[in-house]
Amino acid sequence: MVNNITNTAASADVKPNKGTLGKDDFLKLMIQQLKNQDPLNPLDGTEYASQLAQFSSLEQLTNLNSSITKSMDVNYLLTQSINNTMVATLIGKEVKIDGNNLNVVGQEKIEVGYNLPAQAKSVVVKIKDSNGNVVRLLDGSVESGRSKVSWDLCDNNGEKVKNGNYTFEVEAYSMSGEKLTLSTYKIGLIDGVRFTDKGSMLLVGGAEYSISDILEILNSLNNGGN
Repeated sequence: MVNNITNTAASADVKPNKGTLGKDDFLKLMIQQLKNQDPLNPLDGTEYASQLAQFSSLEQLTNLNSSITKSMDVNYLLTQSINNTMVATLIGKEVKIDGNNLNVVGQEKIEVGYNLPAQAKSVVVKIKDSNGNVVRLLDGSVESGRSKVSWDLCDNNGEKVKNGNYTFEVEAYSMSGEKLTLSTYKIGLIDGVRFTDKGSMLLVGGAEYSISDILEILNSLNNGGN
């Protein structure tokens, strides 16, 4: 008879093959253990107290984990909301953008910039299409320091180029005829912000750029709408 009572513990309503036991499973096991204990060898009080303590610890850890998960979700949403609000304040500001790629999407012009380490003898900005063909040559300032050149999106024949991807490079030579190494960038006005699954995207001249593409915020051209 004792064996029959003991063996009924195997029929406890606990799902097998689970990777881990939750607090409900742990409680069911304890109840089944009490219901089906051997009357000739009942569960020791000290051992039962120990199991209750384990169950209490398990419940506290489960609740703590749930609270932390909810807190992390709330903090993420709050941080995303703050970031979106801060990014929106960049609208109307002129910025320097990293890279030499140019996205023509129907805007009126694109401005590119460069920084000469010293006065140059000649500076030429080359605009190239996606195949690497030069479509426009622009003369740049030879003065040392920062300079920018505006491209009206026309080729050397005065024809408007098609929408698409272009690149630019600045070729500069020193007074002694040596080729200069210089940094280049794009310049544009942030005219909008688009919120996507990949994060906030800044709209500059109709093209999208991530915040990590911004090298420097130059100034604000939209001061309270004036």
